[in-house]
Amino acid sequence: MRILRYAAFSDDPAGGNPAGVVLDAGTLSDAEMQAVAADVGYAETAFLTERRGPATYRVRYFSPLAEVPFCGHATVGTAVALADRDGPGALTFVTNVGAVPVTVDDRRRATLTSVGARVADLAADDLTALLAALRWQAADLDPALPPRVAYAGAFHPVIAAGTRQRLADLDYDVPALKALMQAREWTTIQLVWRETTDRFEVRNPFPVGGLYEDPATGAAAAALGGYLRAEGLVPDGTVVHVAQGGARITVTLTPGEDGVRVSGTAVPIPG
Repeated sequence: MRILRYAAFSDDPAGGNPAGVVLDAGTLSDAEMQAVAADVGYAETAFLTERRGPATYRVRYFSPLAEVPFCGHATVGTAVALADRDGPGALTFVTNVGAVPVTVDDRRRATLTSVGARVADLAADDLTALLAALRWQAADLDPALPPRVAYAGAFHPVIAAGTRQRLADLDYDVPALKALMQAREWTTIQLVWRETTDRFEVRNPFPVGGLYEDPATGAAAAALGGYLRAEGLVPDGTVVHVAQGGARITVTLTPGEDGVRVSGTAVPIPG
């Protein structure tokens, strides 16, 4: 078994969101995959456990604490790792939530298409508990972007800050937020600030995965795209730019597709 490391959504190995990648995980048990992910220590490590046909692979994702149903940045990292080995082209990843098509070009840029996106109301009691855990007030929210729970392979509450400063001041109650997320099966909290109609800065608390913050989250970006479309905030065909720290994620809402396209580069991390 060889553990590769890729930085996703960045051209800099020191930037973006690092992912572990194991291309030959067919003999590993669940416990062994969990142990590897904990040892790697990144937000997620992806494991290819089986080849199911030409360019089709069974993929599972583990955070340091638990298996997660879908992970966008590790999908991008794994697709680029396969392209580095086999050449660019089209792939299919069979994940716990369904088949995810991915294409990789010759510039190490991968584009995944999520499973169908959907959006649900966030219960008033859950919003109250979530704001308390975040140490936010209702007045901190952007009234033009209502709180919702969005899904595009994993569940993410979308909470919009009214100001960039509110987004920047991330100081949450870790035990309280972790307990709420575990009870509701939320993967990360997608905190956003809208700079323009199609440009967002985001943060992603990730205590259920053992990290204070997930550095750049493709699954949450896909969920955000689904949210923007469902709420009528952007029309189909829009390309949305998502920034998280130094990472850059492109979200495309393609007419006629239930899923959301998420694109970004990935590069190997030396060592």
